Amino acid sequence: MNTIHYAHWPAGLPFKLTAPATSLYENLAISAKRYPNKTALIFYDWQISYRQLQHQVDRLAAYLTHVGKVSRGDRVVLHMQNSPQFIMAYYAILRADAMVVPVNPMLMTEELRHTIEDSGAKFAITAQELAPRLMPLLVDQGLRNLIVATYSDCIGLPTDEMPEWVRAPRQTYDDERIHPWMSVMDAGLNPKPHLAGPDDLACMPYTSGTTGKPKGCIHKHRSVMFATVSGAIWSGAGSADHVTLVVLPMFHVTGMQVSMNSSIYAGATLVIMPRWDRDTAGRLISRHRVSTWTSIPTMMIDFLSNPKLSDYDITSLRRVSGGGAAMPVAIAQKLLDLTGLCYMEGYGLSETMAATHSNPVQRLKMQCLGIPTFSVDAKVIDPETGKILPNNQTGEIIMNGPQVFEGYWQDAQKTSDAFIDIEGKKYFRSGDLGYIDDEGFFFFTDRLKRMINASGYKVWPAEVESMMYQHPDIRECCIIACRDAYRGETVKALIVKKDNSDISAEAIMQWAHEKMAAYKVPRQVEFVESLPKSATGKIMWRQLQEKEMAK
Repeated sequence: MNTIHYAHWPAGLPFKLTAPATSLYENLAISAKRYPNKTALIFYDWQISYRQLQHQVDRLAAYLTHVGKVSRGDRVVLHMQNSPQFIMAYYAILRADAMVVPVNPMLMTEELRHTIEDSGAKFAITAQELAPRLMPLLVDQGLRNLIVATYSDCIGLPTDEMPEWVRAPRQTYDDERIHPWMSVMDAGLNPKPHLAGPDDLACMPYTSGTTGKPKGCIHKHRSVMFATVSGAIWSGAGSADHVTLVVLPMFHVTGMQVSMNSSIYAGATLVIMPRWDRDTAGRLISRHRVSTWTSIPTMMIDFLSNPKLSDYDITSLRRVSGGGAAMPVAIAQKLLDLTGLCYMEGYGLSETMAATHSNPVQRLKMQCLGIPTFSVDAKVIDPETGKILPNNQTGEIIMNGPQVFEGYWQDAQKTSDAFIDIEGKKYFRSGDLGYIDDEGFFFFTDRLKRMINASGYKVWPAEVESMMYQHPDIRECCIIACRDAYRGETVKALIVKKDNSDISAEAIMQWAHEKMAAYKVPRQVEFVESLPKSATGKIMWRQLQEKEMAK
């Protein structure tokens, strides 16, 4: 293990970390015991204490087990925007000894179908604006029950700063398979004993890949717990007196771990935003004296370019961090000039339940992934030979650590392909290319895998292509990345139309909006006569990608 980075280790912190050998739910139970009357969640002006939060979680868990017949190891889909109900549902699934399957609320019905069928989930928890996407999937041999939450049950008095879909009143359903959230709470059931421990299934985020079909990343309580505790201690956000702005989506591992789970472990207060809005962020930071905020570069760029920024008091901020893409130097400098804060960048994946690398607080390098954190052994290898490369040579980033996943759900081959054995130690192959500098800091340079990074959302071209081929006017399609001033990268479709088709680019984009999540939809469509192919008939996407980036 290379320890050159120890010279820049945060003062007073150990090199290795021992995480609690309990389920993640115990973090909430302990915080509720330690800080029963302390505010746990704030949603606009609505608030709930840790004791009340645990009570709601336990009631929902009881309903899952008694009525939904959810049992130990079952998978439960969680499909919701950032909200108090998301957090309650997440911890209730764990309290019921089941496994959380968090899914992007932007996904449409056909995208959700794969996750439900692949995971074998029989129960899902969603919100009423999203429920119509799941209702067609309610079948006897698959998804059987649906709990539907209404955000307005947790907002107090509606105000203009709340989006209309947050303020929407509660709906009723004439279907015994659909269970309204408040009816679940009013049932007043008591939960069964909590049995899950560190080696039980805890969370399975889905990630796509070069083959197009999303894959479930299996995490036990042990790996989720390690990442939760590691993140809180490394960043200095492990105090109950912190107030965290939760704006990154909690279905994604960064928002889930850094903003939600680490904060609950610490007993901190979470200020929840359902979607990004720079003025709402400014008001909430000012109103609630937010001290920690994890974002992505596009959010920070938008926030700092707000002409009304001076109207907000952001002096309470003590740490601003993020990842997903490199923070532009000019934006990081503007943040420093305005607040005196350096943006803390880190690096992680769904397979590692968030960060394996982060910049140490006393040595924050710009546009840098940071150094391996507690108990993480990371290297750079030649992706072809597996040979470990010396500093300043670009290769594939690999890592071994307690937060690394167990493997891909029901896919032994892809699991095997995702790891490499070096000197008897198993390392996860990230698929990202980078190098280590002479101080032991890691830098990202490129991707070994084919992927588009649109405002921090990973878009896998093969997945988009497979859906685009469903269009009756498309003969061939190749999805590539193109530059975007705001998103960094965005999705472009190169399309060969079928004979006699007069379909327009606008019509294709509109069709795509109805079939897939908005961040996957091609923002540019270019019609071509043909696509270059290899001797084996495969479309030469890399050639097209390089041509696009050379423009």
